[in-house]
Amino acid sequence: MAPASPVADTPSIDDLAARAAAVCGAWASSGEFGEYVVYERDGRWMFAARPQARIILTKTQVIVDPAPGDEGARTREISWAGDPADALNAALDGLGLSHWRLYGWVGFDYCAPHHGLLDRVQDDVVLAHLIVPGLEAFVDVDGISAPGADEATLERLRELAERPVNAGSEETIDVGNDPDDYRGRVATAVREINEGRYQKVILSRSVDVGFDVDIPATYVRGRRGNNPARSYLLHLGGLEAAGFSPELVVAADGMGSVVTEPLAGTRAFGRSPEIDAAARADLLSDEKEIAEHAMSVRACFTEIESVALPGTTVVDEFMVVRERGSVQHLASTVSGRLDPDAGPWRALGVLFPSITASGIPKAPALEAIYRLEPQRRELYSGAILVADSSGELEATLALRTIFAEGDRAWLRAGAGIVGQSRPEREFEETCEKLGSVAPFVVRAAR
Repeated sequence: MAPASPVADTPSIDDLAARAAAVCGAWASSGEFGEYVVYERDGRWMFAARPQARIILTKTQVIVDPAPGDEGARTREISWAGDPADALNAALDGLGLSHWRLYGWVGFDYCAPHHGLLDRVQDDVVLAHLIVPGLEAFVDVDGISAPGADEATLERLRELAERPVNAGSEETIDVGNDPDDYRGRVATAVREINEGRYQKVILSRSVDVGFDVDIPATYVRGRRGNNPARSYLLHLGGLEAAGFSPELVVAADGMGSVVTEPLAGTRAFGRSPEIDAAARADLLSDEKEIAEHAMSVRACFTEIESVALPGTTVVDEFMVVRERGSVQHLASTVSGRLDPDAGPWRALGVLFPSITASGIPKAPALEAIYRLEPQRRELYSGAILVADSSGELEATLALRTIFAEGDRAWLRAGAGIVGQSRPEREFEETCEKLGSVAPFVVRAAR
């Protein structure tokens, strides 16, 4: 295989991000590689396409499309019940692949079996959609590479990398309307919290974009304006999404470590140095935000502890401020040594959905979400994930994302509701979070 083509001569981090996002956006926009997942991690962009195997998990079945060439290969539909981690592990064992890497997503409803809420999920809802790609291409500081690809494919990837992506024009998306009474739903949650039904719940609201969106172009533009923990772009099973996630749900490194990174507490960012500094100081001194964050960290500690070897769970970092696009958050890191008897998929099940996208205690908070939110979350507050046969698994929280399916495109954002919450402030927080994506949305070319 020919050597990697350089992205630039010693590019800065910002230059690399802009260039790599544009390259992946061009590959995605070309339509030449079928369904795909783009995932950015630690200065490297992964483009996974041409699925050679696929696993789709529904409420009652796991559907397995095995790898081509597998003797007697055929699509299998297998009934399952109980723990979805067991269903996914069995499906992976049945692929007939000794080594694999997996890309895809798990939707919010993946949590339902763990918490006795499966009756809230419609029969045709997809809980997870995962692929083993036939093509993996990478963009990083060393350039473009595609291990295992033939020379013609690599050359075509290089050619497409120079193709400009739809630049779009300024679009205005009104995120300030409240057609489904978000403020009223927050007031209901505050009342239920003060009645002792749960301690915290994250309530979200959806905003329809109102026009056809070029999702890859939105990813390219949005990555220039965001500083995410992870970014992603995907088109699987009719669902498209581009997002700039502020936090991980869980990461297992395949060598024993398991980590989660809860964020809770938000203020706007990017207005001016003086305003940003004042907002940061306010965030670090706000009694409600501090209490909400400490509550989240304590819950995450308990969850990590349940899948870690005894005595290994620690809070590595507590209540620092991290800047993520148009907002800044209180952030912590909790880790442990993963119990081999639990494994990465069980860890995902325990930590999913993130405490910071569900609530405390998790089960009654999830019940409140199903009851108080008028629209299904689908992928919102689910996760985009990468996993492999060595035991590595990383799932990033699906927030700060634009979604498109059929003739609809939409944004969604939420806020953490506790007993001290004020409905107007929580609505304002959702507007601040929607501002991480809304200004970068690109209208599809006619």
